[in-house]
Amino acid sequence: MLSQRTRYALKAMVRLARTPEGEPVQIATLAESEDIPRKFLEIILVELKRQNLVQSLRGKRGGYRLARPAEQITFGEVIRITEGPLALVPCVSRTAYRPCEDCKDETACAINRVMAMVRDETARILDATTLADVINAPAESVAALIDAPAPMMTQPLAHAVG
Repeated sequence: MLSQRTRYALKAMVRLARTPEGEPVQIATLAESEDIPRKFLEIILVELKRQNLVQSLRGKRGGYRLARPAEQITFGEVIRITEGPLALVPCVSRTAYRPCEDCKDETACAINRVMAMVRDETARILDATTLADVINAPAESVAALIDAPAPMMTQPLAHAVG
């Protein structure tokens, strides 16, 4: 499940993407329009700024804006910044791999193989979905990103032990 922090980050990023390019949004406006606690939003935006997803502008007309065009920022990128790896178990993570403590043979582990497929499909969808996709297209178009069938397993899992 996505944490509240990640949901708020995504909501803020989508709101910034809906703003005319280059126009900053004040944090109070952003917090109010997206129903995000201001202090929590400030922490999230600092992290997104540190990762070069947003820029802050000072002054009376200052605020936050996207650091890159909405077409170049994916949901996968935002989620990895706020949540960490997409993998549900550490043994299939591409960025934070570590073996599971209770697994005797990773190559024969059914959990490992299934979770690797879950990670791959999750990454495929999230990395193909940009902020621009969700603000410019009807819901059916965004849903088309997930229409491609998942790859079928070539080996049955019944005899695998994890």
